[in-house]
Amino acid sequence: MQTFNVGDNAVYPGYGVVKVVSIEIKEMLGTKTTFYNMQLVDTGLKIMIPTTNVKSAGLRPIISKDEANKVVGILKEKDIKIDNQTWNRRYREYMEKIKTGSVFEIAEVLRDLFLLKADKELSFGERKMLDSARSLLLKELTLATSQEELFMEEEVKAIFGITG
Repeated sequence: MQTFNVGDNAVYPGYGVVKVVSIEIKEMLGTKTTFYNMQLVDTGLKIMIPTTNVKSAGLRPIISKDEANKVVGILKEKDIKIDNQTWNRRYREYMEKIKTGSVFEIAEVLRDLFLLKADKELSFGERKMLDSARSLLLKELTLATSQEELFMEEEVKAIFGITG
């Protein structure tokens, strides 16, 4: 079972990077349960997860620097065939990938949406998903590589030929 300490950063699928603020024991229905008290780095939202539910919640450590390099490699893949299905089917498929919490799946979604955006206008939902995937990925890449978030954002923009 994955364990975390106070001050550790982790990834909570669908929400992003969280910081373990405290670990506390609460009594609920006559049973003592240990909880991680966490806070989303982006929004400050507070989340409590029983330590026994870490795996089922999908909570995982921040990726390593080597894994971050693999993510950048996924983003740089340009010879990808984008499935020519309807936007809502594509949206559901991408949402499932994001919900897995896998940084590699999120990188694929971000890459695919950027490539799709180069060919045609994205739907409102796809634009929101692009922003969400970019935000989820940037936070984790920033922590994994010990770079400034602005630097990582510029690096991702450069991969897709975006200026400004």
